[in-house]
Amino acid sequence: MIKKLLIILAFLVPLTAQAQPAEVTVFAAASLRGALDQVANDFGAPVALSFGGSGTMARQVAAGAPADVVILANPIWMGWLVENGPTSQGAPIDLLGNSLVLIAPKSTTTVPDPTNIAGFLGGGRLAMGQRDAVPAGIYAAEWLRATGQWNGLRDHLAETDNVRSALALVARGDAPLGVVYRTDALAEPDVRIAYEIPADLHSPITYPAAALTKAGAAFLAHLETPASRAVFAGYGFTPVPAP
Repeated sequence: MIKKLLIILAFLVPLTAQAQPAEVTVFAAASLRGALDQVANDFGAPVALSFGGSGTMARQVAAGAPADVVILANPIWMGWLVENGPTSQGAPIDLLGNSLVLIAPKSTTTVPDPTNIAGFLGGGRLAMGQRDAVPAGIYAAEWLRATGQWNGLRDHLAETDNVRSALALVARGDAPLGVVYRTDALAEPDVRIAYEIPADLHSPITYPAAALTKAGAAFLAHLETPASRAVFAGYGFTPVPAP
């Protein structure tokens, strides 16, 4: 009897192990932290989330880092990844939209002139993502060029490797102003939105997403469900801007 029971258990153990859903690995833009955490919790399998600057994420995946899904904050980096990275499960989709804002520490009350940022900084620096690699920094540079302020400000920047680091500089009071996504500003109680940057002064902000495996395709489908989209909207993300 005991021998028969052991034989049965020997068959059941591998079956139980096989029944466990495989973990899905997601590489995502840093500005998705919080919203993507919540959406991942509602997925029917464990999800490992890795956040960082879009350029960093794209280069890591292209170099062979194991990922099932990649979500970036700029179509240029996604286009680069398509050309230089692994084969995806279908074409990338535009998942979300966002907007750009100028922020200041919550403890301050002065309203900066958005056409004269340099005059407001004093001896401080404007915090933003790296101008050539971080999407929020790319959009910020476009805005500053469009308003004729780039030449006067490019030597007075505190550039970071992802947008959440720029947000942290302002939240701590290490920078008097910063340029981040609206969703970042809403997530940080120690900053205030000093100015809503007009959308027509920079490229449309979109979050392209690509599935690299079948497991990734299932997670990407989950991101497009009404429930997931409601979570993203609650964090301030918007539908994809019209072309």
